[in-house]
Amino acid sequence: MEKSRAKEIGTEGIDPEEIQVREIARVDCLTHLYPDQTRVEICGLSFVLRPGEKAVIVGPNGSGKTTLLWHLIGLLTPVQGEVRVFGLNPAQNLRRLVRRLGVVLQNVDEQIIGPTVRDDVAIALRSLGWPRSEVEKRVLAVLQSMGIAHLADRIPHYLSGGERKKVALAGALVTEPELLILDEPYAGLDPAARVEITQILSEYNRMHGSAIVMATHELELVPQLADTIYVMSEGRILARGRPEDILQQDGLLQSIQLRNEWIPRRVTVH
Repeated sequence: MEKSRAKEIGTEGIDPEEIQVREIARVDCLTHLYPDQTRVEICGLSFVLRPGEKAVIVGPNGSGKTTLLWHLIGLLTPVQGEVRVFGLNPAQNLRRLVRRLGVVLQNVDEQIIGPTVRDDVAIALRSLGWPRSEVEKRVLAVLQSMGIAHLADRIPHYLSGGERKKVALAGALVTEPELLILDEPYAGLDPAARVEITQILSEYNRMHGSAIVMATHELELVPQLADTIYVMSEGRILARGRPEDILQQDGLLQSIQLRNEWIPRRVTVH
């Protein structure tokens, strides 16, 4: 490892074999070419995620947040650059990584496919070959922990936007993933539902120690969840740091057309 890169991620002097343990995910200056020949480059600072860390990527629409997440998930393959998740190239090792990942897409209707809430949340466990009795226990436990057990036999697409978001999140959490990836989880939700989602994520991280990566363009609840904030604009990671440092940089946030609505006492998430 280059000395400058070791300094950047705080690993200078550490045995290289230990670095993989300390990094769950890493993205270094990738380039992606979409089928319509649209070229997207994500450069600037490296994206690095460590075990148990809660990272929030903020930036306006079109800044490259979703492209970055889709490379972490292995749905996209870069033509240049490096992407590693648990030390592996996710695009080439998705089958090996799928058990360790939980994903919530921006449009949850694209991932909710079960005829009932119970069936949808059970899909991942059934695909892994879990016994029916164990599947039922785990699904019920997850639904209860999220306060939606009463929706178990409902048809997902007749639920409200907030309820569907919780169903998708339950489906992502049911396997107890080591890494949870969420794309705009607050989109379309009212303030109360946003607080609920934040509480669920915070509690899950506290109970399981799983790492979380969230992309959003809404800042209000970011300091309640994030350990680290990454700021993106036009495919570049412009800044990273603690919420209390990044959210004080009004000039930076205004330059990428994000309003800093952080009022520390407005919302309390337990």
